[in-house]
Amino acid sequence: MAESTRTTGTAVTDALRANGVTLAFGIPGTHNLEFYRGMAACSIDHVVTRHEQGAGYAADGYARSTGRPGVVVATSGPGVMNVMTAAATAYADSVPMLVLSPGVPTGLERSGFGWLHEMKDQRAAVDAAVTRSLRPGTPEQAVDAIHETFSRWAVERPRPVHIEVPLDVLETPWSGQIPPVWPSACPAAAAPEAVDAAVALLGAASAPLIVAGGGAVAAAAALRALAERLDAPVVTTIGGKGVLDEEHPLAVGAFIGNPGVKSLVEAADVLLVVGSEFGDAEIPRGSLTPAAQVIRVDLDPGQLHRNLRATLPIHADARLALRALLAGLTTTAASNTSGGARRAQSARANCLTRAMESGGRWRAIQEALRAELPADVIVTGDSSQVSYLGTAPFWPFAAPRRYLAPIGFSTLGYGLPAAIGAKLADRDRPVLALIGDGALMFSVQELVTAAELGLALPVVVLDNHGFGEIRQDMIDRSITPYAVDLTRPDFVRLAESMGAHGVRAADETEAAKQAAAALGADRPTLIVCEVGA
Repeated sequence: MAESTRTTGTAVTDALRANGVTLAFGIPGTHNLEFYRGMAACSIDHVVTRHEQGAGYAADGYARSTGRPGVVVATSGPGVMNVMTAAATAYADSVPMLVLSPGVPTGLERSGFGWLHEMKDQRAAVDAAVTRSLRPGTPEQAVDAIHETFSRWAVERPRPVHIEVPLDVLETPWSGQIPPVWPSACPAAAAPEAVDAAVALLGAASAPLIVAGGGAVAAAAALRALAERLDAPVVTTIGGKGVLDEEHPLAVGAFIGNPGVKSLVEAADVLLVVGSEFGDAEIPRGSLTPAAQVIRVDLDPGQLHRNLRATLPIHADARLALRALLAGLTTTAASNTSGGARRAQSARANCLTRAMESGGRWRAIQEALRAELPADVIVTGDSSQVSYLGTAPFWPFAAPRRYLAPIGFSTLGYGLPAAIGAKLADRDRPVLALIGDGALMFSVQELVTAAELGLALPVVVLDNHGFGEIRQDMIDRSITPYAVDLTRPDFVRLAESMGAHGVRAADETEAAKQAAAALGADRPTLIVCEVGA
């Protein structure tokens, strides 16, 4: 085919551009080449990662930092399977991601024909990890699948979607025109009677408490105004970290799973939960037993009673619901005399004390980095102790979308490629990857990607000689540590061989100064700080 030939692949990329996509991540492969035919012509930049899982994590980091969907292009079979851990991570944490792949040609589904990269049922395999997997049968259906996906993201819980285009359809010549993007319906507004009932409960509360999850991220301004109106402490999940400035007098912090918050939750007479599934990944089942009236606001109706039954469920977009509650409360005299700031700061102190017991060794690096780096820095992490025992409790953020780390699926290898995605979303924004040595080795090849792109990206690696969390878990169970102490490469030389800078830090203070300097470098800088097993 001539370069000017238009196919279903070019129709798909044109549809992506029509829906505002300007960046995609992926790796070209034998079967997905038609997706690339028109990509440059329609002004979609493409980043070649060194592994499809890295492409998925980069797309995830891009999406979390911007709120816009991340796009991944993978080939069939092993390519799309390599993306699945990243897609499952996005599913668990409600991140909008679109995964595009080719599929077995029409008529060969489940045939066992021996087609290259063939799986028994690729679409079904991917469907198990994402919200839905679509298989369009014509160019027009492929375009509609793109339009439908973006339209639904505007009004539904954002989660990953897979579109599998059969190879024969993907290569079909096409001379049609891209129809206009689908108009999105208005986000769900709270039912007036539900708002009235919630206003009555909140207005009469003497000790209200707000729990904010990832679903509240786009409602930060309304949440702050409501908390101040109610004089209500705000505790968040990791996904909701920074929804209320964590130095605000009413902010407890991202401590919903911390034992130090238990008494605060149980003393509340009205608990307002906004955009959180109260999931076991952060809140061990049965650890919180609020006696309060429970108001739950969620865009996903399936979450309104999950893990914590609501007294009053409100199915609505968080921003619209909180604005409606605030409007109702401005005409309602609140009886609250509970001293919200005092309760919040007491709970925060309790939580920090408990956090020190489990993760105190990781506090110094957080405070050193915070002192040296710009206030608006984005920090990416991993399922590493330095992240969930360190950054989450000990680094307060003034706004959401600044701490990016896997929560529900708790994967390793996320931090470095996610930092690449966040940096590409805004090259002028400072971004830091702060991870452990075990996590780094899951995606270390993406240093080449960052170097190739010339990203001024500090990657601080706390080297505790392997899988520190699992080592400690074994010790706690009286198991002699086994298969957790790792032989590591010379990280500095490895970084240099990949085109990055590599340096060693004697301690946390030096690592922080090196990270600050690395923000102005001409390429990524791997900063290795030895912390011991």
